[in-house]
Amino acid sequence: MSSWEETDSPHFAARHDSVDSGDVVAVLELLEGTRQRLGRLFPDLPEVVDVVLHGTRAQLYAAQPELGLIMRLTSPAARRYLVGWPTTDSMHLLAPRHADARASNVPGSHEMATLAPAALYAQLVVGHNNPDLPPPFRARSVRHMLRWAWLWAGAGQFFGGQTPYARPAIARRLREGGEPSFPPSVKDALLLGGSVLDLLAQERGEQHVVSIACRLPDGSPESALERAFGTSLVNAGGLWRTHLARLAGQQ
Repeated sequence: MSSWEETDSPHFAARHDSVDSGDVVAVLELLEGTRQRLGRLFPDLPEVVDVVLHGTRAQLYAAQPELGLIMRLTSPAARRYLVGWPTTDSMHLLAPRHADARASNVPGSHEMATLAPAALYAQLVVGHNNPDLPPPFRARSVRHMLRWAWLWAGAGQFFGGQTPYARPAIARRLREGGEPSFPPSVKDALLLGGSVLDLLAQERGEQHVVSIACRLPDGSPESALERAFGTSLVNAGGLWRTHLARLAGQQ
């Protein structure tokens, strides 16, 4: 019979089922490496983060009921990668054995699933540095999260290292849905938000992306993107759609 165990690393404390003892070591190594990398970019990091690995999706949803709503708001192409949720000082994750099983056989899907803990930690770090974005999930921060969903979710994908592996999922989204809006809507934020930040990093540098993630620009997201790219929203959207097509392997 399995039982709950605890496994610690210097900056993370994990609780997990005993059957996941082998996988949790790899998760903690990934998180420590991500923390070290983000420590060179962000001004402040949480000291210790609790990590809870859930053995079933039902357990995960019971612990973080917000996931059910977010799942319904997310495009089908990205739902398989929605395997956890951050809070102020903790992360709730689907155990790797289940998260990996949700990955498809196309190239990049396994890597996206494997890097999901890193993406969630990046979202937690953004919330730690930006009082206008969650976590914590308060009314004001949630309103900002929905308005700036492409930035918050995209920061997780971009800083978590998932963007290069999102090509197959992006290609599916472009095949199965209509033309995505710019900036990406809440529905597309988890999948396409990282591509906006990836392009912005190429145009302005990674530290510029960090600055925006740590302090929301004045005005609307649309005006912020016009200033960031130094051109009209129409032109910036055209640049992004070309970049998106490249990521999807269509150019």
